[in-house]
Amino acid sequence: MVTRIRVGVVFGGKSGEHEVSIESAKSVIEALDRNKYDVMPIAIDKQGRWSAGERARRVLEGGWATLQAPRTNGNVVTEGNTGDDVFAGSVPEQGLQTGQPSVIPEHVMESIDVLFPVLHGSYGEDGTVQGMFELLNVPYVGAGVAASSVGMDKVLMKRMFAAVGLPQVDYVYCTRNEWETDPSMVTKNVETRLGYPCFVKPANLGSSVGISKVKSQAELRNAIDLAAKYDRKIIIEQGLNVREVEVAVLGNDAPKASVPGEVIPSNEFYDYRAKYLDGESTLMIPAPISDELTEEIRRLAIQAYKAIDCSGLARVDFFVEKDTQRVLINEINTMPGFTKFSMYPKLWEATGVAYSELIGKLLAYAIERAEERRRSQIEFDV
Repeated sequence: MVTRIRVGVVFGGKSGEHEVSIESAKSVIEALDRNKYDVMPIAIDKQGRWSAGERARRVLEGGWATLQAPRTNGNVVTEGNTGDDVFAGSVPEQGLQTGQPSVIPEHVMESIDVLFPVLHGSYGEDGTVQGMFELLNVPYVGAGVAASSVGMDKVLMKRMFAAVGLPQVDYVYCTRNEWETDPSMVTKNVETRLGYPCFVKPANLGSSVGISKVKSQAELRNAIDLAAKYDRKIIIEQGLNVREVEVAVLGNDAPKASVPGEVIPSNEFYDYRAKYLDGESTLMIPAPISDELTEEIRRLAIQAYKAIDCSGLARVDFFVEKDTQRVLINEINTMPGFTKFSMYPKLWEATGVAYSELIGKLLAYAIERAEERRRSQIEFDV
């Protein structure tokens, strides 16, 4: 009898990328080989409440409205057992507690061999759940606590890249408090250091949520106000005449880089609408660039991956200046979009790794990383 690996796929979350996460989870669950894996969907709603099993499956199929108004007991979302158990009868549909990691039912975690947190953005891709999973001693796909945190915070990320000499665009940043207290100082700093056009972004968010291209002082004010709705830290980057090229990286201590792909956005830049709504942006894989540029970008992608001590996977995004062909790193995404049509899996497909095979590799890397962590002693030899 073949023993299947029990995989918990975590999705949703308290993030502006909640809906993208659900779509990623649908694709991952559909692609998991049922001859090798048993699957438990685990959903987190926008208030941070966790549900597993049949309740989570219903969210995937019809959204949170399908759950209507479940009975609650404190932070626990509960519902009667429907008999539709997830792991061949071992775990019924569950409501998980929110709050501290210790209140997640032990029997649920014990029924999972490895977690795939397909969570994008805040409270999912930023080291928060990664820390919880490590406290629970459960293997999980993707970057660890430190790499997730640094990869999520664009200011910390850029500082780390600068420390290892990676070329990047000029930028400044401010806090929400600084903007509200002295907007003229922030405006002067942007205009002196960067000028227009520039891009304004929340420092801790992805999927181009809250990002604006700014061409004037009036637009700058509106753009910072928008970014400040999503994060207390706002980053402003110099606008250049560039092509957008992305690379997928896979592995732990010896990562590999995929062929690069180029994004041709349908809008003025690759914003949320261009990525997910209008369907008119073009992904050119492989990117129509020279062999020399291809190798440089792949090398820099691995350098960036190692710079933040990433593991499992990441998508690394670059700018290539149209006039000079200078390569500049833009950012690293430690849990990129993971639908079948997302850039990360499509890049690996073009490199020779099919979607279902890619998921299998990521689960194997997660288990490998957990075994590596267990090699470290927690007691001091006297």
